[in-house]
Parts: sequence; structure tokens; C-alpha cells
Amino acid sequence: MITCVIDYTIDPAKTAGFERFAAEWIRLVNEHGGQHHGYFLPAEGASDRALALFTFPSLARYEEFRALFGEHPEFIAADRIRDESGCVVRYERTFMRPVFAGDSPTA
Repeated sequence: MITCVIDYTIDPAKTAGFERFAAEWIRLVNEHGGQHHGYFLPAEGASDRALALFTFPSLARYEEFRALFGEHPEFIAADRIRDESGCVVRYERTFMRPVFAGDSPTA
């Protein structure tokens, strides 16, 4: 299992565009083999930071999903929301693995 954490710097004046962008990507991840855990917008503190978290069963399965970027019409349309609204200033993607209670450390 692999969880992708995307840390966004957003334009706080364009959160409506970001929310439209987020809704489309939640749907696409869920329809293409992943489980989206949501987008998180600022409630207090820094108003230009947002997060997204979604999980795929494996990195290989995520790579299959990623291969659709720039190819699949719905993926292109979702990215167009981001690009045309200007809601995202930049982003950084990190892959994490879960640790559950009872997991033994790997050597």
C-alpha cells in the first residue's frame, strides 16, 4: 500500500477553483483503482497551503494510474480546471507507507 501526499501552495483568492479541481481528482482517483482520503484546505493558520491524500494498493498500481495523465480526456479536463483558474501556485508530491499498530519494524 502506498499513500500519496500532495502539499499544495494555493492562491487563497481562488479556493473555489481549487475545490472544483479537488472534486474532479477525488472522483478520478476513486474510479481508477485508488482510494482518495480528501483534500484539506486551511481553516486556521497559513491560508495558502492545502493537502491531498490518496492511496493505491501498490506503487505499480499508482504508476498505471499516473500513465493516464495527459492521455485520458477526463484527466486533461481536471488539470485544465487547475490551469485555467490559477488556483495552484506549486505542489510537492511525497509517497508514504502506513505503519499500523502491531506492525513489526523492518530490518
